[in-house]
Amino acid sequence: QEMYMSGRSLFPLTIALAARISNEFDGKLRISYSGGADYTNIKDLFDAGIWPITMATTILKPGGYQRLSQIGELLMDCGSAPFTGVDVAKVNALSDNVPVNPHYRKPIKPLPNRKNGKQVPLVDCFDAGCRTGCPIHQDIPAYLMRAGEGKYAEALEIILRRNALPFITGTICPHHCGDKCMRNYYEGAVDIRGVKLKCATEAMAEVLPTLKPAAPQSGKKVAVVGGGPAGIAAAFFLAREGVAVTVFERKESLGGIVRHVIPAFRIGDDAIDGDIALAKAMGAQFQTGVEISSAQSLFDQGFTHVIFATGAWKPGNAHLQYGEAMNVIAFLEQAKKAPETLRLGANVVVVGGGNTAMDAARAAKRIPGVENVRLVYRRDQRNMPADEEELHMAMDNGVEFMELLAPVGVKDGVLTCSVMELGERDASGRRSPVDTGRTVEVPADTVITAVGEHVDDALFAANGVALDKKGRPVVNETMATGVANVYAVGDARRGPATVVEAIADATAAAQAIAGMNPDLDVDKNVHPDYNKPLSKHGDIRTETSCPDTRCLGCSTVCETCTEVCPNRANIHVTVPGKRMRQIVHVDGMCNECGNCAVFCPYESRPYKDKFTLFWSREDFDNSTNDGWLPHGGGSGVCTVRLGGAVKDYDVTDPACGLYEDLRQIILAVRKDYGYLVK
Repeated sequence: QEMYMSGRSLFPLTIALAARISNEFDGKLRISYSGGADYTNIKDLFDAGIWPITMATTILKPGGYQRLSQIGELLMDCGSAPFTGVDVAKVNALSDNVPVNPHYRKPIKPLPNRKNGKQVPLVDCFDAGCRTGCPIHQDIPAYLMRAGEGKYAEALEIILRRNALPFITGTICPHHCGDKCMRNYYEGAVDIRGVKLKCATEAMAEVLPTLKPAAPQSGKKVAVVGGGPAGIAAAFFLAREGVAVTVFERKESLGGIVRHVIPAFRIGDDAIDGDIALAKAMGAQFQTGVEISSAQSLFDQGFTHVIFATGAWKPGNAHLQYGEAMNVIAFLEQAKKAPETLRLGANVVVVGGGNTAMDAARAAKRIPGVENVRLVYRRDQRNMPADEEELHMAMDNGVEFMELLAPVGVKDGVLTCSVMELGERDASGRRSPVDTGRTVEVPADTVITAVGEHVDDALFAANGVALDKKGRPVVNETMATGVANVYAVGDARRGPATVVEAIADATAAAQAIAGMNPDLDVDKNVHPDYNKPLSKHGDIRTETSCPDTRCLGCSTVCETCTEVCPNRANIHVTVPGKRMRQIVHVDGMCNECGNCAVFCPYESRPYKDKFTLFWSREDFDNSTNDGWLPHGGGSGVCTVRLGGAVKDYDVTDPACGLYEDLRQIILAVRKDYGYLVK
């Protein structure tokens, strides 16, 4: 078999070969090196006496040829002494380091999709993937910028525009915004979550006294049933808009699953209390120890709107054929409230592969008397729904993973499991588990099932709310149910989900009820100095601090397609009156390698989808790209294709009828980039 390899994946092979050659020839044979050299290892290669060194893959990534500047600076102090031999010990050390160096290890789970799911526009395409990847479209570049300048209060105010729970999300958010961060193509995503928590912690005392609701909105009085993240967020947003809002919580303390179930080693009560304080500062009212089951009873009390934010507490079913298991929610509640009352025995098995299963396994490791915690799942680690971060934390805590096992039943301290194998992919995109007919036995004094909790469908049915096939309330885009003025948000409408998704639901409901506008800080994502974020392009930063200042400022400047094109067929053009530089594709310089499509944050191919300059009529006719062919001879007439329609325009005439932004792009190329026109 053959496999194409380059860059980082090739380095383990090439450095191993270099070590073998150096050992065989006692370092006397000079080596010219190519195969995975980059900023992280090139100095070590040079110091080992291996040079010249050539590179290709690293400059085909975002930053492009600019990466060579940093590499050049790194090598400036290495000297230019004549070759005296390869340092065999250093080469061996480099080779031996590969298996333990995380830089060369594949992640457990498949890489996330880094695309934003949108088609790239012809003009003004720069977009921060972190914002589009966030369920609440948090103004991340804006608060990262302020935090980097030490302006924590201003940063927190920006955060609060869209995020009512900065302490909770700053602690336990799965931060999938980081999946879209362009820094992933350098050394790793910016610590967006960590900076959010830093801002909340540093600026809380300054910002809290300044929080005030808007002028009261007459005729609106909202009841929120449930005091978990979704309910607190809804109360914060509504109160800020001047709407009278009261939260009713059946337990004696607020916080929902986050306070009562998620282990304290993941989030402390102080974080939850911080977010509650923010909502109270806005004027939201809270009543604990009050259970509400009827929306009509609240309407009878004078409330005009009811939001159900009751979470998803209904236990899932592990479908054991015999024996009993402990539900994960019950276990985690008891482990958090009274761990000394648990008698789990020496061997604990957690059934499940999600984040809650990881919490349960890690919590079980901390219970006195427990010696072994095993996690049983019917698929392999790669196909577990848990976030990779959670998998690593469980492994670091000593949890043993037993893959491809499906529980059958438990008896006399033994869990019998069917051995599975992976079959075809199902609707989730993961390979389906298939029973092999074989079984294994796993020691199990206690079995804890974490197989997904459910919405309390009986609550919604009793209130006349229509349910989907999974027992969840049917809502529209505003979170409104089919019952007038009754809404459902968070886990109560999604099933088990994330805190930030709960905030997204609360936002939608607040927009519908109170007319909230979360877009007031959008322009703050743009850096006032175009060149400042641009100067970070091409630089690898292996050491980070908090606040993390590695943000590339994609809202201000992206230009990734221009950086990764080896032929420079994508050009950035300065157009008078436009904040962003515009991207022009030059057809005659492109060999359609597709590299720009790999790294473009859009679900697009810049070499096909950006406004294109053509050099000949033949090239124009052989393409379907939107673009233009100058007629030349000093004439301003161009043949333009737009949306499949072809027409001639004299772009020097403002009244020619061509879309003005495109006319200005053509004029800018004609005036300032004449060298692009053949």
